[in-house]
Amino acid sequence: MSAELAEAFVDQAKHHLIQDFLPKVGRCVELLSDEEIWWRANENTNSVGNLILHLCGNVHQWITAGLAQQPDTRQRDLEFAERGPIPGDQLMKKLDQTLNQAVRVLDSLELDTFLRKHHIQVYEVTGLQAIFHVVEHFSYHTGQIICITRMIKNIDLKFYRL
Repeated sequence: MSAELAEAFVDQAKHHLIQDFLPKVGRCVELLSDEEIWWRANENTNSVGNLILHLCGNVHQWITAGLAQQPDTRQRDLEFAERGPIPGDQLMKKLDQTLNQAVRVLDSLELDTFLRKHHIQVYEVTGLQAIFHVVEHFSYHTGQIICITRMIKNIDLKFYRL
């Protein structure tokens, strides 16, 4: 893999995470009260708050711990067990810090990291697969957060790309 290709891949991943998905999640959190952030349709569904905690855990585990070989402190079950109320601004601060840490890791990766196998959760994945997983996973849950916000607020949220 060439350094140019690796840099382009990382730049695109960072763009999606920081400039596309993060502002969408942030806009949803702005629209919701702290109580609404922790609303669940039923006990078998997740709140916006749970999804944000889950995104933080996933990004940290797959990028910071998985690729930078830092300690994996994730407690995945607690991401879904939390019932709040952690205020929206604190959740967004945690998400922003998690993504900024991940960006620092992505910017510091050695070229061999992209094709080398990494053990993350129960998986053996290349660095490319790990980054791709994080971007796809973040996109999926961003869509869920938008859907929940639309349902709670009974509004049509439109997010346009410039």
